[in-house]
Amino acid sequence: MKPIIIDLDFKNRVQVMRFLKQFKHPENLYVKIGMELFDYEGPDIIKKLRQLGVKVFLDLKLYDIPSIVGKTAEQLGRLGVQMITIHASGGSKMIRAAKQGLVKGSRESNNSPAKLLAVTILTSMSEKQMQTEHLTHANVKQAVVHLAQLAYKNGADGTISSAWEDPMIHKDVGTKFLCINPGIRLKNNSTDDQARVTTPADARQLGSNGIVVGRAITKASNSVKAYQIIKHEWENKNVK
Repeated sequence: MKPIIIDLDFKNRVQVMRFLKQFKHPENLYVKIGMELFDYEGPDIIKKLRQLGVKVFLDLKLYDIPSIVGKTAEQLGRLGVQMITIHASGGSKMIRAAKQGLVKGSRESNNSPAKLLAVTILTSMSEKQMQTEHLTHANVKQAVVHLAQLAYKNGADGTISSAWEDPMIHKDVGTKFLCINPGIRLKNNSTDDQARVTTPADARQLGSNGIVVGRAITKASNSVKAYQIIKHEWENKNVK
């Protein structure tokens, strides 16, 4: 399964449910819950979506000392989500603590363990910005591969990174290591605050294991049609 994950970039549950009502079969959808929506609605929004059969990628990008991240991941594991995120730059101990907590929480609540995905370099960050603000001489490719290897060695199931980096991650870490890619736009879409974007067709050809699409669907005049266009481009090998 290589999902299209819809980023529910809404402020509250009312807006989420209004959006989902447009789809005849919400149980076929995979969605992303980010920090804004989760901070406002809390775990109840997850429970509601899971009751509808919607698969959930919970994108909270955990980053703290290992004990805090481990305990937080344990609680998130009880929610029955399919994916959660941490920052790979939190280090080996933090990544291992997140994995252990996630597995523990999932088992104790009889849920299948969520996939643990590690953010490498945010797709909103350019190479120049990374080098200047992170005080590094590494280029984006070197930084991404290094962080992907660190995540893999410490129990993560995959990364969140630009699709342009998928080939080198799969080459250096392995094809079973998931590459889930935000920063997805159709050719005529605005890039907004993203710096390293790709189209669904580009992402597929680069070896993506799943794409995250927000405004191209949620802000479209016809969200269902926009989803179907992206789905066609994502799944159709004849589209370039």
